Amino acid sequence: MAARFDQISVSVVMPTYNERDNIVPLIRETLKEIRDHFVCAFLEVIVVDDNSPDGTWQVAAEAGDPAVRVVRRMHDRGLRNSIWNGVEEARGEIVVWMDCDFSHPPRYIPQMLACVLVGWDIAVNSRYAAGGEDVREGKGTWLQRILSTLLNHFTWLVLGQSFRDYTSGFVAVRTSVVRELGLRGDYGEYFIDFIYRAIRAGRRVLELPYRNEPRAAGESKTGHGLLTYARRGWKYIVLLLAIRFGRLT
Repeated sequence: MAARFDQISVSVVMPTYNERDNIVPLIRETLKEIRDHFVCAFLEVIVVDDNSPDGTWQVAAEAGDPAVRVVRRMHDRGLRNSIWNGVEEARGEIVVWMDCDFSHPPRYIPQMLACVLVGWDIAVNSRYAAGGEDVREGKGTWLQRILSTLLNHFTWLVLGQSFRDYTSGFVAVRTSVVRELGLRGDYGEYFIDFIYRAIRAGRRVLELPYRNEPRAAGESKTGHGLLTYARRGWKYIVLLLAIRFGRLT
């Protein structure tokens, strides 16, 4: 067992859609990692499900741990909305959110929490920090990796900040900070906006290396084709140009 830190109060938000084969193992591994590393004054996992046709919300509700809460959303679906719903529901002093397909391995959660405990406002697990990597495999992932790298390079160029992984989405943040800043956007572009504004506001933001791993089960929600990526990517480009030319602050 790793060294244990002082007491911690944390909410883990898991936004889901059709993840019934992943959600219970993910919940259990996440809770174990946190409990093994910290004395928990408060710990909860909030599964925010967009009324998945495969019944993810129901499977999560049967996880068998009192730390688990399930929010079944019937309206205003989408990644950003689901995460924000979880942030609003969170009772912990630190909130974590992550993808729910095991591409964001729970073993990297403790390193983020430890950094927030010692004074950082936001800790982000990063593929592009020294020692990080992206080893996702499967249909369309090679294209996804290439486009993600290109998008991040374009973001560095436009924003001129030293941050590296603007599309990570694997983060621990003081709950008060994210509630103050808010989340804006629709899909993954929300994270660019959030990190940009946090740095501009003088918040202490740290990147930590991690290994972005293949999906454990099920199908990617991002899609596989170039046209799908183009539709998604356009929102990122519009956001960056709006920031660059002063239309967003």
